[in-house]
Amino acid sequence: MPAEQPSAAPGPVPPTGPAPLPDSGAEPDGAERVRILSYNVRSLRDDRDALVRVIRACDPDVVCIQESPRYWRPRKQAARLAHRTGTVVLSGGGRIAAGPLLLGKLRVEVLAVRDRLLPKTRGLHARGFATALLRVGRSAPFAVTSCHLSLDPAERLRQFALLPGQFDPGEHGIVAGDFNEHPDGPGWRRLAAEYQDAHTVAPWGGTFTSVPADPYQRIDAVFATPGVEVLACGVPQGLAGVSGADLLAATDHLPVVAVVRIPAGG
Repeated sequence: MPAEQPSAAPGPVPPTGPAPLPDSGAEPDGAERVRILSYNVRSLRDDRDALVRVIRACDPDVVCIQESPRYWRPRKQAARLAHRTGTVVLSGGGRIAAGPLLLGKLRVEVLAVRDRLLPKTRGLHARGFATALLRVGRSAPFAVTSCHLSLDPAERLRQFALLPGQFDPGEHGIVAGDFNEHPDGPGWRRLAAEYQDAHTVAPWGGTFTSVPADPYQRIDAVFATPGVEVLACGVPQGLAGVSGADLLAATDHLPVVAVVRIPAGG
């Protein structure tokens, strides 16, 4: 009987990168995978070329912008950003939304616009919501809101409470933005009790969104109503085409990208 041969030593384990981000697109039953990007662009005061490269590399169907320029030709600047990123303006970009802006690909159909200027506390910035009711392909209609909430805790809590009012009862919806609050804050916890915190449900990529040079806090997020399936969500670190240099140069926040499945329409 031949002597038992020693088993070969295991070879090196190949390095593994981040799981691939699901593509957007139609599914056989009429549902749609939709890629959402949320990004605070700091009034376009930083490297606009880097910002455009980041947005294009993320290849979003819908872009939820915060701090779009609102004092000097806001609509013209919104249109220019849309043109450079291969999108069109869906809603916001004016004095009613007061900073938030929605951009989208041509395949995104706008059914209604629900921009809203929020009640203002004297001495604080005016703030608003950019909201549009959308449909992609044969999907059910779904509403998307981009928001940038107050730095003042009391005002911010009131603004959190207003967010569900942007959706009709039973409507599919997405809320994305700069919430200026951590996940353990009272407003965030209230919203997460009603909606899905997308990064918690399907974590992908990075977690912290501020500051780009040394991320230490999560204040930007995407939330989805219960009828929307979250496939992946996080900061697109390691995504093909998104360079660390561009993330540092583009603005003072890191973007959050989410891929969701919107059910088929009736």
